[in-house]
Amino acid sequence: MKQRIPTVRIGAWLAVASLSAVFAIWAALAYTGSVKPLFLPPPHKVFLSFGEMYREGILFSYTWDSVYRVMVGWSLAALLAVPLGLLIATSRRASHMIAPVMEFARYLPVVALVPLTLLYFGIGDAQKFAIIFLGTFFQLVLMVADSVGAVPADLSRAAATLGANRMQTYRLVLFPGALPGIMDDLRITVGWAWTYLVVAELVAANSGLGYMILRAQRFLAIDRIFAGLIIIGVLGLLTDYLFKLLARVITPWSEKR
Repeated sequence: MKQRIPTVRIGAWLAVASLSAVFAIWAALAYTGSVKPLFLPPPHKVFLSFGEMYREGILFSYTWDSVYRVMVGWSLAALLAVPLGLLIATSRRASHMIAPVMEFARYLPVVALVPLTLLYFGIGDAQKFAIIFLGTFFQLVLMVADSVGAVPADLSRAAATLGANRMQTYRLVLFPGALPGIMDDLRITVGWAWTYLVVAELVAANSGLGYMILRAQRFLAIDRIFAGLIIIGVLGLLTDYLFKLLARVITPWSEKR
């Protein structure tokens, strides 16, 4: 534990240093006039736009709308993808039947599916959930299958030798063995969910960060575009950190933690 604390502190300082370097480069390019404000607004204008959005009453409401859509769409994908990936990894018949469909569907561009989602789900939040679901579900199924398949087969055979039935093998061997990898899969795909947010709010939306960014684009409000991107990036970092913390709590046996 004594050796881990300095490493954590060094990592935190390196993260702060890298973010500070990005901010310094941004400020240097903006304030020296190397890049026109139309393309790269000065940092102070971006920060002032946060105040403007707060006074307009959209800063927190739009942020909450986007968080709600991302979490619901991704959670639905995770609830279905984890058991399906487990089934593919443990059943050859299921793998032959389901895996090709997942492989095919994961290459479909989600943007091209927007018209169909509008037709099937209308213009409400269900359509936004569907876009985020489609953007994460198929990849997550295959990633979970790979994580479960990476559990050494000797462990399952040893459990069977000791008298474990199929359900006990799932519960006591396969799932705990694959859980660290599954947590990583979930953490990666929730990041993808944030990237699909703008696509989900591309059309037929009247709130959300993606809607705000697209509306700002129409009026060349570049400072608000940057503000929206910063909010999405910060929310993504927070969810990533929370997943790492959760993984340490529920998988203390993992060598990755």
